[in-house]
Amino acid sequence: MAVDDDWGRDPSVQMMRRVFSRMEVVQEEFLKHLNIAPLDARLRHWRETALGCFERAWVYATRKAIHFEEEKAAAVYIHCLARAMALEGINIPQGALPKDQDIEMLLTEALR
Repeated sequence: MAVDDDWGRDPSVQMMRRVFSRMEVVQEEFLKHLNIAPLDARLRHWRETALGCFERAWVYATRKAIHFEEEKAAAVYIHCLARAMALEGINIPQGALPKDQDIEMLLTEALR
C-alpha cells in the first residue's frame, strides 16, 4: 500500500530536515577536532544540555524575527554543545568554534 507523504513535502519540514542534517555534520567535525569518540558516554548528557540551549536560542531568535539558515542554525547548535561541554570541564580550544559575534550575543541574550 503506497502512502502519499504530504508531510515530507512541506517546505518547513524539508528545511528542518536540512537543519538537522547540517547540525549532524558540523557536530561530527567538531568532535573529531576535539578527539572525542562518537560513542563517548558523556555525549548524551552534553547533547541534551545543548538541545535545551539550542531550543531557547531558537525561540528567542523567532521572537526577535531572526531567521536561521542551515549553516547558522548548525553554528548555534555547536556553540551550545561547546557550552555544555565546557560546563563539564572540557577545554574548547581557540579556533574550534566558528567565530560569530551575532551567535555569541544571541546566546548571551537567550540564556539570561
